[in-house]
Amino acid sequence: MTSSVEIPREPQGVHGDPDDAAPRAASLFVVPEGLVREQARPHPQARRYLRGYLRALRLLDLGTVTVAVVLAQLFRFGTGPRDLYSALGAVSYTTVSVALILGWMTALHLQNVYDGRLVGHGVQEYRQVFQASSWLFAIVAITAFAFKMDFARGYVILAFPLGTFLLLLGRWQARRWLVRQRRQGALSDRVLLVGNRDHVASLVVALGRAPDAGYQVVGACVDDAREGRVAGVSILGPESDVLVKALEHRADVVAVSSSAGLGQAGLRRLGWALESTDIDLVVAPGIMDVAGPRVLTRPVQGLPLLHVEAPRFGGPQLVLKNVADRIAAVLALVLLSPVMLGVALAIRRESDGPVLFRQERVGRGGRSFGMLKFRSMVADAETMLPALRVVDEGAGPLFKMRNDPRVTRVGAFIRRYSLDELPQLVNVVRGEMSLVGPRPPLPREVATYEADVRRRLLVKPGLTGLWQISGRSNLSWDESVRLDLYYVENWTPVLDLMILWRTVQVVLRPEEYGAY
Repeated sequence: MTSSVEIPREPQGVHGDPDDAAPRAASLFVVPEGLVREQARPHPQARRYLRGYLRALRLLDLGTVTVAVVLAQLFRFGTGPRDLYSALGAVSYTTVSVALILGWMTALHLQNVYDGRLVGHGVQEYRQVFQASSWLFAIVAITAFAFKMDFARGYVILAFPLGTFLLLLGRWQARRWLVRQRRQGALSDRVLLVGNRDHVASLVVALGRAPDAGYQVVGACVDDAREGRVAGVSILGPESDVLVKALEHRADVVAVSSSAGLGQAGLRRLGWALESTDIDLVVAPGIMDVAGPRVLTRPVQGLPLLHVEAPRFGGPQLVLKNVADRIAAVLALVLLSPVMLGVALAIRRESDGPVLFRQERVGRGGRSFGMLKFRSMVADAETMLPALRVVDEGAGPLFKMRNDPRVTRVGAFIRRYSLDELPQLVNVVRGEMSLVGPRPPLPREVATYEADVRRRLLVKPGLTGLWQISGRSNLSWDESVRLDLYYVENWTPVLDLMILWRTVQVVLRPEEYGAY
């Protein structure tokens, strides 16, 4: 006879359990005991499939920190012995270096940089590494002050910046390898979704947009569709079967959407049941496309309230962005002037007409401006457009054509590598555009905008943006709008830096990102 483990119901109060309004609240999670024992894994932070990767990551960090500290010591003192003097006496810098290496590794561990649930998640991972180095530097400074340690400035000034830079560089290289594996379906969490059909479909689409995050959906438990598929994912059973199905399909994560009918008590009992395994319970709120910095969790009497801060479209950060944009644009114009001169000569030599193409675009607040580009088409391209609209391959109001007959030979090359966009640096210097922002729309496109799409005009359009690093011409209209709105509402300086960095990769590998 098969034994089982039952998660008991909570006793009802005088007025009854409010979750009884949902049919699933009366369900019991009953799981074969042997299945629980078979699946139980004791270390939730170290995913079984990531143990080798995390071990290699620790060795990489140890080697990186050691190289930085040793180079700092050799640069400052050479190969000879040197002592550090303090109120506690003298100690050799070799001993200080060993202690610093061990302290650095300890700081990394304390910042959970080896948590298998977080590695490979971009900004968050880099932020934790940077915070670990910053905390260690602060502790060293406080200790030196407290015990009157006469640290050699050259040693400290070289060790910490170099070590932090090498740690971040190593993480970036490791993450690139991990992302390649995850795009091939390896080294990813197996996720079981719970909720109604529409919400589960939305979660499938959202997780599918980010294979880098490492979430592989293995199935769904849905009450309003007990068989078949939803968004290409198999429906394994009703919501009350979630625990059994998670164990049967060896899930690493159970993601419960806000539409799930488990209720408060049911969700709590599910969490209790998962304690005997290392399956993570994740609750996906109803809000979408809101970045972490805008979300704060504020518990009130045991109720975790998500406070969503309103997006900000002004303030010191925006002033800093505008100043940094113009300075960077001026420097880019100086550095890229030979390339721009070469492109201009090639355009002039191939065909008659102006080198620069000026087109009216709509900027922040709906104000129009003349956007500059290198001319990549024949001189009378605009007059040919009406005849080509019957073969439009673009999304929504955008006109796109993969083999546009108006594009010249030089134009095809400069469009492929985005060299035609370089004159827009002048627009950035003028303050009409930003280095990073939504795609600058045409007036005829803006005329078709609905109210939500017009939010793209709350910020300056950008020379590059999320739309460019996420597929460009391969994106649907809805996806392009979603990316632009996400940027508008979740802009941060760190996000800008990441987009600029990814833009360099896109330009060097245009065939992978839909450039034509």
